[in-house]
Amino acid sequence: YDANVSTKIAQFILLGVGGAKLVDELNFNPEKYHLNEAHGLSAAFYLLNKFRSPEVLKEHLVFTTHTPEEAGNEKHDIHLCNNMSYFCGMGLDEVRRLTGITDDAFNHSLAALRFAKIANGVSELHGHVSRAMWKHYENICPIISITNAQNWKYWADKQLYNYMEQGNDVLFDDRKRHLKKRAFDIVADQTGKLFNPNVLTIVWARRFAGYKRAELITRNIERFKKLTSNEKYPIQMIWAGKPYPLDYPAISDFNNLVHLSKGYKNVAVLIGYELALSKRLKQAADVWLNNPRVPREASGTSGMTACMNGAVNFSTDDGWIPEFINHGNNGFVVPQADYHNLHTLEQDEYDLNQLYEILENQILPIYYDKHDTWRQITKNGMRDVRFKFDSDRMADEYYELVYKY
Repeated sequence: YDANVSTKIAQFILLGVGGAKLVDELNFNPEKYHLNEAHGLSAAFYLLNKFRSPEVLKEHLVFTTHTPEEAGNEKHDIHLCNNMSYFCGMGLDEVRRLTGITDDAFNHSLAALRFAKIANGVSELHGHVSRAMWKHYENICPIISITNAQNWKYWADKQLYNYMEQGNDVLFDDRKRHLKKRAFDIVADQTGKLFNPNVLTIVWARRFAGYKRAELITRNIERFKKLTSNEKYPIQMIWAGKPYPLDYPAISDFNNLVHLSKGYKNVAVLIGYELALSKRLKQAADVWLNNPRVPREASGTSGMTACMNGAVNFSTDDGWIPEFINHGNNGFVVPQADYHNLHTLEQDEYDLNQLYEILENQILPIYYDKHDTWRQITKNGMRDVRFKFDSDRMADEYYELVYKY
């Protein structure tokens, strides 16, 4: 994502027009063109020149939206788009007539919803949010939901699943301890800190973005100090992830956590968060912490792959989580407040308090005092995530519900 508006529009044209042209160059005539987010919408104008009819275009175009709030949907100056040939030679009057956009801010997502035959959000909750968000606009296509998923074959630790299916708890626990120990070598390499595989390990790892609230748990520093120095119920905490290059608040969050971690022997921040480290950290986690500000997370999928590696999800009730977590049975979830009527600060305060209440009074005592129960919660999560949140199910739903619509 380039900060320069012209560069960004050029990227959109390269993706959209370039992508559609490439398909033509390959002599491939797809039945459907699937826009994943509106970044590639310029393809629709290229295809309008090809099909010569918005009705024919509609038969060929489907759209997946990922943004749960109106402000997050890209808008650009319609004249700048026109000057850069975004509309593939179509006159502005015709663009306005076809898209129904009358002002000078060209809303890519709105145009996509008007051109497409059907659209989808990426979780049940996101489907509801999207329909509510766009209901005031005319002539938009139906918006259904298909929840994101992850590839079990790629992510899952097969040994852990084998021992679970065999009912061998000794080997199951041993395998999880081994996975943690191996991941802690990376912690030692990067930070010089020696983590203990017998200690409950909380991991927060994903893209750094303001609404994901990476540092939420540290906002009550007294409580955080007490949590990290608890000798009866010790914990270890790892953060990792990357902000976008020009997201300065998120970069600042990351840097502040690095600085904070230097004061604790059991807190680490890791760099180089790509697929390999992601898998290792999911294996390192007993608790996979996810605390976006509801309802900002359209889906989120990191918790799915964490589950596939024997981690227990602990999350705010957003994205895919309402379809998955049964509190205390296969994970832990912060109960929803009346978020709609709370100020952002009140929402953060509520979530922070709930986070600590559940950690201190439920998660830690179960992990240390009722480990058989903890193991069962882990296994329940592993079972529940395997089929409902595997990419085979998702691909099938896209085919049946979107492409055949």
